[in-house]
Amino acid sequence: MLSTGAFNALLKTLEEPPANVIFILATTEPHKIPATIISRTQRFDFKQIQAKDSLSRMTYILNEKQVDYDEEALKVIAKASEGGMRDALSILDQVISFGDDSVTLENALLVTGAVRKQLLVDYLTAVMHNETQQALVTVQEILADGKDPERFTEDLVNLTRDLLLYQQSPELVAQIELDQVDDQFKALAEAITPQQLYAIIDALNDIQQQMRFTTHEDVYLEVLTVKLAGLQQTAAPATTAAAPANSAELDQLKAEVQTLKQTVDQLQTAGVQAAPTATKPVAPKPATKINRKVNLGQVYPVLETATRQDLSALQEVWPELMSFLTVAQRAVMHASKPVAASQEGAIIAFDFDFLLQHTDRELTDALENGLDRLTHKSPKLVFVPIDEWPQIRKTFIQQHKLTGQSTGETPETDQQLSGEASTDAQTPANESQPAPVVEQAKALFGDVVEVKQD
Repeated sequence: MLSTGAFNALLKTLEEPPANVIFILATTEPHKIPATIISRTQRFDFKQIQAKDSLSRMTYILNEKQVDYDEEALKVIAKASEGGMRDALSILDQVISFGDDSVTLENALLVTGAVRKQLLVDYLTAVMHNETQQALVTVQEILADGKDPERFTEDLVNLTRDLLLYQQSPELVAQIELDQVDDQFKALAEAITPQQLYAIIDALNDIQQQMRFTTHEDVYLEVLTVKLAGLQQTAAPATTAAAPANSAELDQLKAEVQTLKQTVDQLQTAGVQAAPTATKPVAPKPATKINRKVNLGQVYPVLETATRQDLSALQEVWPELMSFLTVAQRAVMHASKPVAASQEGAIIAFDFDFLLQHTDRELTDALENGLDRLTHKSPKLVFVPIDEWPQIRKTFIQQHKLTGQSTGETPETDQQLSGEASTDAQTPANESQPAPVVEQAKALFGDVVEVKQD
């Protein structure tokens, strides 16, 4: 969150650091740190602590303090901390306070707000077997314990994810769940299909979005339960009906093939041979070119005030600007360059249209923030294809009749893009009608301009 001035002040201190001082800079956005700061520091990337490591550390602390604990409770706390050791110790301290210097599973579930995994497995088992009433009873039991409905849906999403992973890699799930995989979980993983799990995850995702805008979350849970049970009910008949349908279609195809064979045999007997069918080569379809419509309403205001000085200033900081981007963003901007600039905006041309399709708001914000740090200005960026840029600029020059004046560029640049400008520039200026560049110089500097013929 440091500004450009603050970074410069910090850089001055880092260049001549005191001997007894160590600076520790922490950030979640390292790409926003200037290269001058990064080159004078050592970088260390911190990752989330694994649940098993959190569990081991909490076990060590409780053993040192001689506090009684339930290992299942520690597993619940380790999973709830989501990789943060400080959060795990904070939750552990609350659980100890609740249990009078003891750690129990009930207190751990109460503090974390988590739902007992046994109830989640019972709920999904009832839903899978279309036991709507039993599933509703489980929901009422969970709500009666004061559990948060949103936390319940989140725990259900995690359970369905574990079931999907267990079907592919049981060892991975055993590591994630800290060996909390019982026989009922294994039976559910074998009975439920991946397609059913996909449908459950989609329904849970929809209900989570709707819960954000309601105060009756328990009603949404009941509707979710009925919907999930209905999904399993409709999926079963579709599976059983598929076989007869496929069988009937196969019999029909066999009958048609047999009829065709009989027809061919009759023609051969009559002495008629099938003429070879000339196959006409199919021309390959031309590659579809992705065109992105250029917003001329944003391009023209930039060209009206664009100057060569602004473009040169932007080109100078362009390589350093790329260091503020992520690797993926630099890959998109690798084949681009600024072609016009003013105090309020800049036009960036892309060599390939498909790269232009990957420009989004996040990339634009990163570029504008980087320009703000480097130039203390935040111009509005407009993206155009490089193959359309000459025509865009030529049209602008013709419409505004300001060749070599509005863009602030030299007449030689206009010659490359405007045939009319090329003719005018190559014709010697008459004494009665001076060249446009002379008129522009007189307008800027007044009578002090002295015209000399070459």
